Amino acid sequence: VKITELRDKSQAELTQTLDQYKRELLDLKVQQVAGAAAAKSSKIRDMRKNIARVLTVITQQNRDTVRAKYAGKKHIPKDLRAKKTRAMRRALTKYELSRKTERQQKKDIHFGRRQYAIKA
Repeated sequence: VKITELRDKSQAELTQTLDQYKRELLDLKVQQVAGAAAAKSSKIRDMRKNIARVLTVITQQNRDTVRAKYAGKKHIPKDLRAKKTRAMRRALTKYELSRKTERQQKKDIHFGRRQYAIKA
């Protein structure tokens, strides 16, 4: 199964596909217990991978809908926020870094940066 094919399907079709794959996996496992050929074990692996692909696409679609719902809002769910590192998440924003106190602004105005003439 190709992921691109799965992305085109709707949520209902994906759940239907998932149920179908799960049924096939169950049948393959029953055949394996009954003592079928070793070729079935590779099919079992493929079926498990297909199930994982379908579940991945379902999860991605759900996350996209939730992302769209919270777009432009002040608070978004924690699992949709940027992970980064703990230190980076707690660091000051660019706006906060650029802020100056009233006292510092007055100092900057009255005591500007000194300029020195350099001999060539």
